[in-house]
Amino acid sequence: MPDELYTSGEYLQLNPTWHVEESSWKAKHVYRMLARNRLTPTTVCEVGCGAGEVLRQLQMRMPENSMFWGYDISPQAIALAEGRANDRLQFVLADVRQEDTRLFDLILVLDVIEHLEDYQSFLREIRLKGRYKVFHIPLDLSAQTVLRTRGLSSVRKTYGHLHYFTKETALLALQDAGYYILDHCYTPRAIEEPTHEVKRELLKLPRKFLFSIHNDFAAHLLGGWSLLVLAR
Repeated sequence: MPDELYTSGEYLQLNPTWHVEESSWKAKHVYRMLARNRLTPTTVCEVGCGAGEVLRQLQMRMPENSMFWGYDISPQAIALAEGRANDRLQFVLADVRQEDTRLFDLILVLDVIEHLEDYQSFLREIRLKGRYKVFHIPLDLSAQTVLRTRGLSSVRKTYGHLHYFTKETALLALQDAGYYILDHCYTPRAIEEPTHEVKRELLKLPRKFLFSIHNDFAAHLLGGWSLLVLAR
């Protein structure tokens, strides 16, 4: 079963840092999205919080009356996160869909739905647990990943992605689950994040150039972007 990848310790073996190095970058883009929509949530929940560093980064940026909760089904992830807990930041080893007592101003779902076997049911079940939601969805599906022999299979093997999205299919998936899209934008993961991969480094310049000409064409052709979405 897909959940076993995260509960058995296998995912930690494949990704020993649990992507902590990406957390400051993600938190920066989430905070920008909230700021440009003039949102100041006081209760924030992250579903699939991993090591909890995104929430810690957001806590440093947001007002002192904000409270944060991180949920994850992986005991290894929660063990990593517990060192970041404090009086305003708590971590829970549980599926947030089983949470009956809390409603949140903001729910974060960052790089999660692509891992879920039945992401549509998940999206419907969490929709009423918070007023606003911020989704971050990797756009794995592009011309270059389809044309490469192992373009998508390597993403599945290393990161456990079961579903692959474009901007259009990601937005439709949220709308089909009952969400109203308030705002969305690309995040340039492959350009802004450091990498030791030669192929990815070589693609940075053409990705930047094409994106300056036409955003959607660049994302569809070369990939390397994710989609940040604010929804209700």
